[in-house]
Amino acid sequence: MIPIATSLLISLVSSHADAPDADLVLHGGRIVTLDQRCPVAQALATRAGRIVLVGSDADVQGMIGPKTRVIDLQGRLAIPGFVESHAHFVGLGQAKALLDLSTAETWEEIVQRVKAAVQQTPPGQWILGRGWHQEKWKQTPEPNVGGYPVHRALSDASPHHPVRLTHASGHLCVANAEAMRLAQVTRSTRPPDGGEILHDAAGELAGVFREAAQDLIGPREGDALERRQSLLRAIELAGQDCLSEGITSFQDAGSDFDTIDVFRELAESRRLPVRLWVMVLDDPLQMQPRLARYRMVGVGDDYLTVRAVKQFCDGALGAHGAWLLEPYDDLPTSAGLNTTSPAAIERVAELAVRFDYQLCVHAIGDRANRTMLDLFEQVFRRHPSETSRRWRIEHAQHLHPDDIPRFAELGVIASMQAVHCTSDAAFVIARLGRQRAATGAYAWQSLLKSGAIIANGTDAPVEDVDPLSCFYASVTRKPASGNAFFPEQRMTRQQALRSYTLDAAYAAFEDDRKGSLTPGKLADVVVLSEDILTCPEERIRSAQVVYTIIGGQVRYQRER
Repeated sequence: MIPIATSLLISLVSSHADAPDADLVLHGGRIVTLDQRCPVAQALATRAGRIVLVGSDADVQGMIGPKTRVIDLQGRLAIPGFVESHAHFVGLGQAKALLDLSTAETWEEIVQRVKAAVQQTPPGQWILGRGWHQEKWKQTPEPNVGGYPVHRALSDASPHHPVRLTHASGHLCVANAEAMRLAQVTRSTRPPDGGEILHDAAGELAGVFREAAQDLIGPREGDALERRQSLLRAIELAGQDCLSEGITSFQDAGSDFDTIDVFRELAESRRLPVRLWVMVLDDPLQMQPRLARYRMVGVGDDYLTVRAVKQFCDGALGAHGAWLLEPYDDLPTSAGLNTTSPAAIERVAELAVRFDYQLCVHAIGDRANRTMLDLFEQVFRRHPSETSRRWRIEHAQHLHPDDIPRFAELGVIASMQAVHCTSDAAFVIARLGRQRAATGAYAWQSLLKSGAIIANGTDAPVEDVDPLSCFYASVTRKPASGNAFFPEQRMTRQQALRSYTLDAAYAAFEDDRKGSLTPGKLADVVVLSEDILTCPEERIRSAQVVYTIIGGQVRYQRER
C-alpha cells in the first residue's frame, strides 16, 4: 500500500503535468511544509505568486522552462515565511533614527551618549533615544525613584536640547528639564488618565513619565509633507529589516487611519515591502464612522489586510505598569495600571462585532488578562457565533493558573512574544515572586496543552525583530545568564515553528493562504543556513536567512 502522504503527493503532481512552466523552482533541500499531507519534501515550484507543486526533485524537472528561476538549496532548510504576529511596523522603521540605548550598562553611559549627541545636534533640536532598561544595568542609578533615574544628570548634559529617552518596553520615558519646560510640565501638573508622573521624595519632578503620561513629552509634528516623508522612510527601513530576517508577513500592532491610508496607497501600487495585517489604533470616536470602509482583505495581491482593532488594558511589567491581581513584590504600594477602562474597551468590542473586526487587547498582568477574558466572554454570550471570532490577547505574559484554560475554551488567541521571556527573566521573579512566576509567567506549554493557539512575535522595536532569536527563546527559555527560565514551559521546535507560521496565520484568519507550503497558497518561503528543527540548540543562534521569497519572488538574498 502507498502511504497516504505519497498518494496525495502524486495527485498534486499529476494535476500539473501539462501545466505551463514554473516561475521559480527550489530543489535539493529539506522543505518542511507544515502540511500534514506532505510534511517534508525536496522541491517546490511556484507560478503567478502561488505554490503549484511540492514534491521530489524529479517531480519539478518537467516544470523548469527557459524563464524559470532555479535555486539549488544545497541541502538547506526551507520553511514557510515567518509571520511576525505582533510588532510595530512604523515604529520599527522610526527606531532606526533614534539613539540605540539597548546596550547601555549604566545610566552614566546613557548620559554620556546623550552628551555626545549634543555635540552633533544644533541647539534646540530634540534628541530622542530608546531601548534602556534599568533592570539590565550594572547598578541602580543615584538618585533614583523606584529604581528609575532622576533627570538631573541628563539635564546637566543637555541644557539646551530637549531629550526624551523611551524605555525598552515603550511604556515609560525619561525627559530632561528642557523637554519638560517646552511641554509646560511642572510639579503640579496632573497626569492624564492611565498615566503617571513620578516625583522624588521632595515632590520635585523626577523626569519619568509612565504610560499615557508619556504623551505630554515630545517634539511637535511637522507639516503634512514632512510627516509623509518621514512615514515613507520608516516603512522602507522596516521593510528592509524584515526581509533580511525572513519575515514575509507582519501583523502590525496598531496604526491610525492616516497611516493605513498610506499603507493602502503603497499596496495598490505594489510598493509595500512585506505583507501587512493591521490593527486599527485610533480615537474610538473616529472608529464608528470609519471602520466599515476601512475593513479590507488582501488589497494589492494580498499585501494589505485591515480587519482588527487594538486596545490597551494595562502597561508593561518592566515599568511596573502591568495590572496585577496582587501588588508587586518589589513595589508593594502598587498593583500596576489599568490604562483604558473595561467599559471603554467594551464599547470598542461592540464596534468590532458590528463591523466584523477582530479585537486585539494588550494585556500583560494577570488582572488585565482576567478582566479581558471576562469581557470577551460576556460579549460572546451577547453575540453568539458558530465559528471562533479569533479575538486576541496581545502579550498574555502573566496569567493566573485558573485563567489559562479559558483561552482555548473561549477560542481566544494568545499572541505572545517568546523573546520577552528571556529578555525579562532578569526581573520577573523580583516583580512577581517565585510562585507567581512559576505558575503563570510566559506559560506557553500550559496554554498549548489546554488547546490554546499561540501566535509568536517580537513586539519590535521593543525587541529585535529577528524571528530566529525568538525561536531560540521559544525552545530554550535561556536568557543571557544561560539558566533556563522555568524550562518546563519551553515549546518544542515544531510548536515554535507553528507559532511563527501556520498558527500565526490562523490568528489573522489567513491560514487559508499562508503559514504552510501547500499548493494553492501564497509562495512565501524562507531558506535558512541551518536546520533549526534538528541542529544543536546553540547553532540556532548562528543560523542566517539565505533567501526570503514573497509571492514566488526573491526579495532578499544573503551576500556570500
